[in-house]
Amino acid sequence: PRGSYLMPAFERATVADVMRPGVMSCAPDTPLLTVAQTMATHHVHSVVVAGITGDRLVWGLVSDMDIVRAAQSGIEGLTAGDAARTELVTVDPSTPLTEAAKLMDEHGTAHLLVTSNGQPAGVISSLDVAGALAWGRA
Repeated sequence: PRGSYLMPAFERATVADVMRPGVMSCAPDTPLLTVAQTMATHHVHSVVVAGITGDRLVWGLVSDMDIVRAAQSGIEGLTAGDAARTELVTVDPSTPLTEAAKLMDEHGTAHLLVTSNGQPAGVISSLDVAGALAWGRA
């Protein structure tokens, strides 16, 4: 493989270099079937769950594996809030990619929410890390 001269090597990359900008999100009361349809339609492996509890904003994440886990008992009647079992870990766009990969490993998650000034800015997945390892050459 020749790699890409546009992507920095894994050791020099930051989250901003490989993240997917934008966030697919839903409310906690969104039917899990709708979340599964969103994932399948947009070819994404996670959807951020955002809702207000009391007077504060609460974040969560439904991953493809949360959908698979819920399928064991049937997803009819379940909501995104019911299935959001994946821990939501956040990083800043300036975070070194090596640190983001370490966070994924430590927390047993394949997705990190990228936030900038406290607002969601994108998502980084284990596949994005793999791409930097495989193709990053700059």
